[in-house]
Amino acid sequence: MQMNANYTSLVAVGDSFTEGMSDLLPDGSYRGWADLLAGRMAAEAPGFRYANLAVRGKLIGQIVAEQVDVAAAMQPDVITLVGGLNDTLRPKCDMDRVRDLLDEAVERLAPACKQLVLMRSPGRNGPVMERFRPRMEELFDHIDGLAARHGAVVVDLYGAAVLGDQRMWDVDRLHPTAEGHRRVAEAVWQALGYAPEDDWRTPLPAVVPPRWAARRIADARFARQHLMPWIGRRLTGRSSGDGRPPKRPELLPYDGPLP
Repeated sequence: MQMNANYTSLVAVGDSFTEGMSDLLPDGSYRGWADLLAGRMAAEAPGFRYANLAVRGKLIGQIVAEQVDVAAAMQPDVITLVGGLNDTLRPKCDMDRVRDLLDEAVERLAPACKQLVLMRSPGRNGPVMERFRPRMEELFDHIDGLAARHGAVVVDLYGAAVLGDQRMWDVDRLHPTAEGHRRVAEAVWQALGYAPEDDWRTPLPAVVPPRWAARRIADARFARQHLMPWIGRRLTGRSSGDGRPPKRPELLPYDGPLP
C-alpha cells in the first residue's frame, strides 16, 4: 500500500458499526468512523464524494441484497465492507451461508473499486465475547482468505487489545464510543496508505476497576434498556433497522460533519 494515497470517493457498506452508533451528535444523529474517515479524506481531495449505505441491524444477507449492487454501481475509489458479525451473535447461525454471502459480496465489490477494505471487527471483552469468539474468529479467518484472493485490505481491529477495553464501548455493550470510532477511523486511514496521525492501538490509562455494586447497577441498566429490547426483537422477527433508510444513500460531495 502506497503512502500519501489520494482517493476521491468512498462508499461504506454494512450495519450499525458503519452507520456510526453510538457516536452521537448534538442533533441526535450518529457520526461514526466512516464519517470521520470521509471528512479526513475530503480534506486531502477537493470534490471528494461519500456515500454511507449502512443500516443498523442488518445481517449479511440483507447487506448483500440491499447494499452491495448499489455500492458497486457507484464505482468509487474505495469501498468498505463490514458485515456478518450480527449473524454470528444470533443463537442459530449458519456459518456456511455467512461465508458464501461474504464471498458473493466481495466478488461483486472488489472489481467495482480501486481498493476494497474489509475488517476483523473489534469485540468488547466480557462473557458475551467469550461465548461467540469461536464464530467470530471463523468469520475473520474467512475474511483474511477473501482479502488475499481479491486484493482487499484487512484492518485488524480484533487484534488491537485497546478496542476490547470495556471503556471503548457504549452502555449498550454493542457499539464503540466516540473515542472507539475515532480510533477505527485512524486505523482505516493508515491502512489506506495515509500518513498516521497517532497510534490508534495505544492503551487507555489504567484506572481502578468499578466496585461490585456499581457493576451490578450497570448490568441492571444494560438489561433493562438494551438486552430485553434486543431479545424482544429477536422473538418477534423484528430489527432495529426495519424501514430505516441509509444515512447517506447517494455518492455526493462530502458536506460534514467534520472530524
